[in-house]
Amino acid sequence: MIQSWMVIGGVAILVALAANIMTPSDRQWFRRLRRPRWLTFEAAIPLIWITIFICGAWSAYIVWETAPDTNKTWLLMGLYLLLEVVTIAYTPVMFRLRSLQVGTLLGGTGLTICIILAIVVLTVSGWATLLLVPYLLWSPIGTYTTWQMIQLNPQDA
Repeated sequence: MIQSWMVIGGVAILVALAANIMTPSDRQWFRRLRRPRWLTFEAAIPLIWITIFICGAWSAYIVWETAPDTNKTWLLMGLYLLLEVVTIAYTPVMFRLRSLQVGTLLGGTGLTICIILAIVVLTVSGWATLLLVPYLLWSPIGTYTTWQMIQLNPQDA
């Protein structure tokens, strides 16, 4: 029998793979952009996001196991999926459109979805909500960084 954590993890991995839909010229565009001087931790960002996605999947697992196969739980799973899709879309969509404004908009949208999700999940499980805190803390930093890059690269806004 397939366990719920396998399905949740599998879906998370499949969605995350979509972030790799970029061309070399997309990557080159992003590499040439100026960054804020205080951005000294850029190499750690992939590890930060991996941790956030693991916490998000774990949160979804707790919600599912708390009330499996109910309408509310299915709606919450849809909200978790929407959050991941918006978050994953940040890189390929921003790169393809070569627009830091689009990246800022997607970052802010992800934060808004996560706030809504955390509020609703709080009625189901405190632990599941606590696992969303890394996203709630990091997303504003990433969004602010992208916004700062607009100021440094106005031609790529």
